[in-house]
Amino acid sequence: MTTSLGSLVLGTPDPPALASFYRELLGWQVVESDPEWVRLRSPEQERPGLSFQREADHMPPVWPQRPGAQQMQAHLDVEVDDLAAETERACGLGATLERHQPQEDVRVLRDPHGHLFCLYLPGA
Repeated sequence: MTTSLGSLVLGTPDPPALASFYRELLGWQVVESDPEWVRLRSPEQERPGLSFQREADHMPPVWPQRPGAQQMQAHLDVEVDDLAAETERACGLGATLERHQPQEDVRVLRDPHGHLFCLYLPGA
């Protein structure tokens, strides 16, 4: 039996809009799209991909976490070669920089629909 990770899926009230953000951030391409579901993939490989499914009642997690609040289930780590420039670019695309930053060589941000993701330097 062979297994492999096919895709990470993020819930969002607007899959096409969130997919557009990540398409620009990652330089990936849309390979499936409708109002309920969008899948992106790297130009260099088919899998794993990043998909977005419609969840009208999506609630972003609280950061940093605290008891009784919506907890983060997963986040994306994106390796970059220039942390300051890529943080600025991500914010220009619609991300927001979190106040709480636990490491010097990592930046915690939120995408336009509230999912947390990190930009980090190689070796971090």
